[in-house]
Amino acid sequence: MAKAEIGIIGGSGLYQMPELKEIEEVSVDTPFGKPSDAFITGTLEGVRVAFLPRHGRGHRLLPTELPFRANIYAMKLLGVERILSASAVGSLQEKYAPLDMVIPDQFFDRTRARARESTFFGEGIVAHITFAHPVCAELGDVLEKACGATDARVHRGATYLCMEGPAFSTLAESNLYRQSGMDIIGMTNLQEAKLAREAEICYATLALVTDYDCWHEEHDAVSVETVIENLNKNVRNAQIIMREAVRELAGRTRGCKCGEALKNAIFTAPDLWPEETRRKLDAIIKKYGDR
Repeated sequence: MAKAEIGIIGGSGLYQMPELKEIEEVSVDTPFGKPSDAFITGTLEGVRVAFLPRHGRGHRLLPTELPFRANIYAMKLLGVERILSASAVGSLQEKYAPLDMVIPDQFFDRTRARARESTFFGEGIVAHITFAHPVCAELGDVLEKACGATDARVHRGATYLCMEGPAFSTLAESNLYRQSGMDIIGMTNLQEAKLAREAEICYATLALVTDYDCWHEEHDAVSVETVIENLNKNVRNAQIIMREAVRELAGRTRGCKCGEALKNAIFTAPDLWPEETRRKLDAIIKKYGDR
């Protein structure tokens, strides 16, 4: 199977990385089913990268239909140690304007669908990860620096509210989120961040602001046309930022603690692990099986 050091998850509008060289399309099977699409692996700035369109090519999957576990587990199987996520968001605060870039450092969960699986564990093996700081600060630093390669306005540090969708917010919801101190709103990144932490993969988000959500007097009806128009304007900047981030990460060893997130998180003793579950989670728990 092809290997990659860095994974890139492209959100709405970001379906490809044109600078990828030595491209190979890779289908990955996981114990959690098929990922959103085949991975596009290739070389970017001398680094092996695996690109995955979050919603599938042609944008075929709803947020609640995304195979989150398969997507992240497949990244692990490919050898990925860092995931750079690009995601379209609405703004809940005046200072985050459409076309701005935001690198959030916190998440707030407003999802409810059972289909949104956000843990690999269960079925006889219990784990509780530490999640106070849900994104990799080291990777966030790299993304922030990479934004300097564009003329986009960038904001570091914000709270991303992950809503259920697929409908956008009601006015009452939008106003409540604003008053609660939330900064940006999207439908996908929380589950990815949780699963990446369990898989001991660094994770950070580049959020592309498309609109002011419906709270703003000039944006009281968020339209798909507006979102797509701003997405298209932001896509090239996002591609440049991802390229620069990969260049910055080339040859850099991880100095964070993401790679040992499960060290003290697995509560179930290895001699009690059901064999079927052990095999299912092999890619993420194998190194802890003999403790």
